Amino acid sequence: MTSGYRRAPAPAPCAGRARRPSTGCGGCVARSPLRRSPSRWNAPPGRCAAPWATSAPTAKAWAPSSRGCGTPSIPETRSRSRSKARTVPVDAVAEARGGFAALDSCVHCGFCLQACPTFLATGDEADSPRGRIELMRALERGELTADDPYVVEHLDRCLGCRGCEPVCPSGVGYGHGLEAARELIAATRPLPWLARAALAALTTPGLSGLVYALARALRVTRIPGWLAGWGRVGFAMGMLASTAPTGGKRRNGAVRGGRSHAAPTASDRPLPPLTALLFRGCIMDGLFSHVHDATVRALTVNGYEVTDVPGQVCCGALHVHAGLRDAARALARRNLSAFGDGDEPIVVNSAGCGALLKQYGDLLDLTPAASAGARFAARVRDVTELLAARGPVPGAPLDTRVAYDPPCHLLHAQRIAEPPLQMFRAIPVLQLVATPDAAQCCGSAGLFTLVQPGMSRAVLAPKVASLREAAPQVVATGNPGCLMQLGAGLRAARIPARTRHPVELLDDSYRAAGYYA
Repeated sequence: MTSGYRRAPAPAPCAGRARRPSTGCGGCVARSPLRRSPSRWNAPPGRCAAPWATSAPTAKAWAPSSRGCGTPSIPETRSRSRSKARTVPVDAVAEARGGFAALDSCVHCGFCLQACPTFLATGDEADSPRGRIELMRALERGELTADDPYVVEHLDRCLGCRGCEPVCPSGVGYGHGLEAARELIAATRPLPWLARAALAALTTPGLSGLVYALARALRVTRIPGWLAGWGRVGFAMGMLASTAPTGGKRRNGAVRGGRSHAAPTASDRPLPPLTALLFRGCIMDGLFSHVHDATVRALTVNGYEVTDVPGQVCCGALHVHAGLRDAARALARRNLSAFGDGDEPIVVNSAGCGALLKQYGDLLDLTPAASAGARFAARVRDVTELLAARGPVPGAPLDTRVAYDPPCHLLHAQRIAEPPLQMFRAIPVLQLVATPDAAQCCGSAGLFTLVQPGMSRAVLAPKVASLREAAPQVVATGNPGCLMQLGAGLRAARIPARTRHPVELLDDSYRAAGYYA
């Protein structure tokens, strides 16, 4: 895999920091030779490029100065496409200001830099969290506009992995600010055609069913495997091939509410039953229904009666990431209606879905459904959380080398780290192998892999290299985009490992233990 990006070295302190410690950036970078194209925020060697240098920067083009970090560096507001821009609605501006408030605690310390995959790939401050925060603050102050190509370029290149949040000593809510900025951008200019097409194909009822049926039909052929690794189309084929069920044999059984799963009988359950409602989502239901099957079987062994809920729809995560919050709210209201106002936990096995479902209260804030959204969010649980709450019940030994790659929206957004490991410990003999950058994003990030393929592959490359060295048989991760991205990367690199959802491994262990055939 090749791209126009290469991994950047660690940032070097700027020359201005020693002279002006009161305004020093704490670790900004000088101009990087690895940058694909020059940036207005990349200073000449020895000059500070930090964009947060003063409390009241002006919207003038950046000019180097011997003052280092004290130099205003907000780039000039300009837009080559103003004629095509749309006026930002007043309500979008008001909501964005609320989201930008989450950025107020940023003190520009720089702890986020080494946690940011795009900064590591480019070495460009504007591709770092604190650089993007200053762009967002400039949007809030009116010094930059949402249709400025420079703003769009660098905010579009953000994965939204939120890896900067756990390492931030000030607790900056970067994700809230990013979503607010993207809503402003989406209100001024249309999404790229590929993003619009993907959203329609993956989430529109009726159309998505046809698309997933065609994808499954193609998946059973050998075509995706043959083409995997051959350019951009081949990478997409590798992603599709990675959605195929592997491992233990699938069987059908009953689950309350309709769809079929291979679940043990009541006599097989050592724990008293509790009810849980299954959130299916769109991509998970269309391409990973075998993970839903494994989820139901594993939860049933651990004392849950899992019920399907008719009328549920896409969670809206892809829409929020694209800045289409109104569309996401419409989907959220449909899910509130479908799941009702009970107290049963809502189980989800997609990290991206779970992260947004737990934010329905924020998404629906200032609407009549705000309180209902907050109650819904409080009920949402990742499948590993429910399993950890009941033990989980130990299974049979599986002699398999597994590299666990925690999804960003599970580890960073939901702060769920221990429950998946607790689930793995319920599988005797299982060998968990560590990789140095497991906590880094794989580059999938929803539609990011489609609209930013170069950056996506640049972020994926070091992770694939680490997996080659670790030599696992299985790479386990709990998000559909990650399963496909990592699977395609492994296939392109000819690494003999396959991606699987963690709950599938527990399902194999339970089958081997005789809980079900």
